[in-house]
Amino acid sequence: MSSAGEACLARPKRRIEASDLMPMEAYGKERKARRGAISEIKRNRRVEVGPFATFYFECYETMWMQIHEMLFVERGGADQVPGELAAYNPLIPQGRELIATLMFEIEDPLARSRALARLGHAEDTIELDVGGQIIKSEPVDHDTERTNEEGKTSSVHFIRFKFDDEAIRRFKAAGTRVMLGFTHPNYAHLAVMPEAVRAALAEDLDPPV
Repeated sequence: MSSAGEACLARPKRRIEASDLMPMEAYGKERKARRGAISEIKRNRRVEVGPFATFYFECYETMWMQIHEMLFVERGGADQVPGELAAYNPLIPQGRELIATLMFEIEDPLARSRALARLGHAEDTIELDVGGQIIKSEPVDHDTERTNEEGKTSSVHFIRFKFDDEAIRRFKAAGTRVMLGFTHPNYAHLAVMPEAVRAALAEDLDPPV
C-alpha cells in the first residue's frame, strides 16, 4: 500500500458486510502487519487544527480495521458483529462526502475537562474551505447531542462534510487550497490541509456528474 488514496481505492466498497470480516484467529496472525499498514494509511488522513483538535478522516479501510480491532479485543464472537457493523458503517464516506472523527486530545484529565467546558457546541462551528467554497460540517449521528446541558462538549465527534459537484471538482484539482477550522469564539483556529492529505481524501469522492 503506497498511499492512503491507493489503499482506500483498492477497496471501493461503501459498506462492510459480515462476509468481509476475517476469522479472529487469522486476523490475530496478521494483526501486527495490518496495524502497520493502517498507520501508513492514516498518516495522510489526519489534520491537526489548533493546539489540541485533530480530524481523522475515515474510509472503508479504516473502518474495516476498527471493526476487527473491536472484535479481537472484546472477543464477542458472531453476536458482536451486527453491533459493530451498525456502529462503524455510517462512518464510511459514500462518494459525495468526507467523514471524520474529531478528537479534542488533551492528556491531563483536569485540563481536558476545563477546555471542553469552554467549547460548548464547537462541533457546530466547523468549516471546510475548498478553494473559496465553504462547506459547513454536520453530525453523522444527528440523534446524539454532543454538548451537555452545562455547555460542555464531548472529546469525540463524528462529522461529515457534504459536497456538491463544484466542491468535488475543486477538491479533486491538484493544488487546491483547502482549509479546515473552527469559528468558535474560544477556539478560532484554522489549518491548511497538506497537499498529500487533500490528494488522499480526494479518492473518497466520486467524479462529479
